[in-house]
Amino acid sequence: MEDHEQSIASEPAPDAARHRRLAALRSAKRILARPAVDRTLADSLDRLMRRAPEVYDLAQNSDVYGDSIVEELERRVAVQLGAEDAAFFPTGTMAQQIAVRVWADRTGNRTVALHPLSHPEQHERDAFSVVSGLRTVHPTTERRLPTAEEIQDFDEPFGALMLELPLREAGFVLPSWQELVDVVAAAREKDAVVHFDGARLWECTPHFGRPLSEIAALADSVYVSFYKSLEGFGGAALAGPGSFVSEAKAWRHRYGGQIFQQHPTVLSALIGLDQELPRLPSYVAHARRVAKALREGFGAASLPFFRVHPETPHTHQFQVWLPYEASVLDEASVLQAEQTGVALFRRWFAGEIPGTSVTEVTVSGPGLEWSEEEVRAAALDFVNRLSAGR
Repeated sequence: MEDHEQSIASEPAPDAARHRRLAALRSAKRILARPAVDRTLADSLDRLMRRAPEVYDLAQNSDVYGDSIVEELERRVAVQLGAEDAAFFPTGTMAQQIAVRVWADRTGNRTVALHPLSHPEQHERDAFSVVSGLRTVHPTTERRLPTAEEIQDFDEPFGALMLELPLREAGFVLPSWQELVDVVAAAREKDAVVHFDGARLWECTPHFGRPLSEIAALADSVYVSFYKSLEGFGGAALAGPGSFVSEAKAWRHRYGGQIFQQHPTVLSALIGLDQELPRLPSYVAHARRVAKALREGFGAASLPFFRVHPETPHTHQFQVWLPYEASVLDEASVLQAEQTGVALFRRWFAGEIPGTSVTEVTVSGPGLEWSEEEVRAAALDFVNRLSAGR
């Protein structure tokens, strides 16, 4: 017992480990992405105040219960997605709860077909069933979105098909454009509506080779997020037909989403639409170069196993798998940042196979500064640290 207590005492407390990791990431001179969560409050507020006048007239009246600047954001989202209307929500969880609830009421079928790795199934504490009385079913358990054949052959009816684009937990994977068209058509043949969980839809245009409006037009409704790829403070939107959005706004009030004032979050979303959205295709293109360089760097290090997935990323995010415990990889990641000023990886998690771990790699503005040779060198240095620590 005494040895066990000493072992626990020697391990850094979770808060201490997090503060150390954030300090290393903030001080790194080279990093592939610098998300909003890495910033201090002062940095975030300074960024907001510098950029806000570029996207909105700050002499206008402030918002009250969803008017003014909130309505302007809704208008701009509707234009981007080619939709009749859009509604702003404080969270994506609330937005999607309401979207599928509205469709369930309209179709008379409270069953929602979606992937078991999708966000509502993995990260929302069974909210669909507990809060909204919905039932979920899974047309496939493969680590990809369902095919048209799987939808056609599914043996029970459902009122809505929800497709997460991209499917994050499977590696930010997307179907081909034709596969997406076909699976939507298959759902419609079964009299189901189609809802896109588009938390990361903004960066899907390079893969599909289509504008956002054409992608969104396939679905009956679309959800988008402002704090992931667009680096806003938070918030989400639902887009679709005018009558659907009007009904969604009524439910937004009932669910507690009619917030008194939301302008800081909305301003950050407008900044993202104006300044980050146009840059996303360049992030996707460079992410493919980074993934290639990582594969080459790991290959040169003669690792017994590694995987970069997808091999060619579908968006500006992808997974890396290595044959080490997450704690070992986390320590190597922090040490590399502290000692060299290069932050290649952020945080690792235990993989499905014992003895393996996985991390998510995001390439955004700071990552554009990296050459492929620099990525290869950083990957080799990272693996050398693992070997030295064994």
